[in-house]
Amino acid sequence: MDIPEIVLQMALEAKAAARKLGTLSRGVKDRVILRMAELLKERQAEIQAENKKDVDAALKEGHPAAFIDRLMLTDKVMAAMVQGLKEVAALPDPVGAVIGMWVRPNGLLVGRQRIPLGVIGFIYESRPNVTVDAAALCLKSGNAVILKGGKEALNSNLALARIMQQALTEAQAPAAAVQVIPAVAREATLELLKQDELVDLIIPRGGEGLIRFVAEHSRIPVLKHYKGVCHIFVDEGADLDLAETVCFNAKVQRPGVCNAMETLLVHEAAAPRFLPRMLARFREAGVELRGCPRTVKLDPQVIPAKAEDWGYEFLDLILAVKVVPDLDAALEHIARYSSNHTEAIITRDYDRAQRFLKEVDSSVVLVNASTRFNDGGELGLGAEIGINTSKLHAFGPMGLEELTTTKFIVYGSGQIRT
Repeated sequence: MDIPEIVLQMALEAKAAARKLGTLSRGVKDRVILRMAELLKERQAEIQAENKKDVDAALKEGHPAAFIDRLMLTDKVMAAMVQGLKEVAALPDPVGAVIGMWVRPNGLLVGRQRIPLGVIGFIYESRPNVTVDAAALCLKSGNAVILKGGKEALNSNLALARIMQQALTEAQAPAAAVQVIPAVAREATLELLKQDELVDLIIPRGGEGLIRFVAEHSRIPVLKHYKGVCHIFVDEGADLDLAETVCFNAKVQRPGVCNAMETLLVHEAAAPRFLPRMLARFREAGVELRGCPRTVKLDPQVIPAKAEDWGYEFLDLILAVKVVPDLDAALEHIARYSSNHTEAIITRDYDRAQRFLKEVDSSVVLVNASTRFNDGGELGLGAEIGINTSKLHAFGPMGLEELTTTKFIVYGSGQIRT
């Protein structure tokens, strides 16, 4: 079959699988997910051998270190995948949950019940661990999923799909509930985006270029996560030791991910004491620093920032730094340049913390904590399928509940409308 036929057949099979998934008990779904975890451990060497093919090809093509980091299925990453599956299995099943009941004057008992979305198309780039996270979340929430990964991770993704389909088959659940498109051509993505009668939602996860391509070409509703331009504001009177620890973690722990800090804002009253020590620590860690004129004056080694550095997602050991006169200026800067992903304030002042929480319009807003906590697992959702920076139908990390919708259920005793 050619690519259009392959994608159409996968979508048809996914639609049929979704009807069956919606009726599966929690026990069956959890057994499948836990069996997936067992198989990941049992066949780890096989998976890593396939992953090595992808990593070797990426190295040969000259991809940067941050890209390679996202691509590798190390022992640590594999262990995290196994743990993530166990955590999803332990989470409550959202499907069938009734959210409130109320009685109408005519005696009708009305409620809302959680149901699966149906078939989800998941389009993503070089992180094969996401394949397992997405499959587990979709399965637990009763959704079939068609996965379209990047060409750089094709061998890894196909190996993981075989294992997950084995777990489904062993439980007599439809193997088509989890499918990986075997084609790497952009044509396959475009064909998936045309399946509006079979696929209910598209979730793209990757660089801004991928997200915009999907949003522009899809006939299906799309949840968007364009980029993660995350800010931390160090307030006047902040605990500078705490600020240093949090800011260093937010930038350096894993700079190639969407919840890493990209811009540091510092109150002018704190800047003379805070920035020299903070910037020196960043420099020792290999961070390239680009600053406003006031930052450069405090540390002449800082590269003068260009206009495009504000609002840019570096995904690397590069940081934009700006001294601001007050909280108002920090909020104005964030409102102008934020991607509505994650922002944090470091402060001792309760009122300013509350104002920051109220006025910053991002999916996660933190006080005295690293931006790296915008993550489904860290926030208690279990594994996440992505972070939505648009507000329909979910905002922020998407766990199980965010992969469901609700329908109205009504109990009557013969009522008719007059």
